Amino acid sequence: MGRRILLVEDSNDIAELMALHLTDINCDVTLATDGARGLELAKGSRCDLIILDVLLPGIDGLEICRSLRNRRNYTPVLMVTAKSSEIDRVLGLEFGADDYLVKPFSIAEFLARVKALLRRLEQFSKRDMAAQDVIRSGPILADVERRTVSVDDKHVELTAKEFDLLVEFAKHPGRVYTRAQLLDLVWGYGHNGYEHTVNCHINRLRGKIEKNQQSPKYILTVRGVGYKFSEAASPSQD
Repeated sequence: MGRRILLVEDSNDIAELMALHLTDINCDVTLATDGARGLELAKGSRCDLIILDVLLPGIDGLEICRSLRNRRNYTPVLMVTAKSSEIDRVLGLEFGADDYLVKPFSIAEFLARVKALLRRLEQFSKRDMAAQDVIRSGPILADVERRTVSVDDKHVELTAKEFDLLVEFAKHPGRVYTRAQLLDLVWGYGHNGYEHTVNCHINRLRGKIEKNQQSPKYILTVRGVGYKFSEAASPSQD
């Protein structure tokens, strides 16, 4: 069965082109051309991926993404926008987007991003079905099935990718990851030039689970290589 994709794009020409190529890779596409309709469809129907233009009539894509994450909707989100500055990309990720694509883009790159997000969705679904466990690392508790995290018995709100990063780290304390490896394992692609995506998510994750982000206790930087999860916080799985 094809994957269900919600495409929220106000340019008819771009939307038709994207929908055409998504259909070619066996996706069932539902189209919305304004923010209000896009948010209504995102909340009211089940889909495997949401593709959001940022600049939409009415409610913009960033607000849609933030609204979905506030409702704990963890459907992967690919933001698409004409804005290209670093601050715009970071803002999209801060609001909970899983990936960010800047116009103009090639169809090959667009489809590669879509396929990567769908692969990660399938892989994490299989992991959750095979091991519906709870991971404890010191005061950190991650419930894989419910996708919830608490630190010192206090709930911590994480985005989908922040949660996936934490689980990957916590399951393998002491393992050193390069940024390219984390891109491949968590995002599903290892393109050069996207390491800043990893850095942004690591910084935000530290800000949520570390008492002192400037002197982290759990997610440690390995200079010249990447990151690792402290072996001092040995995990256990229920």
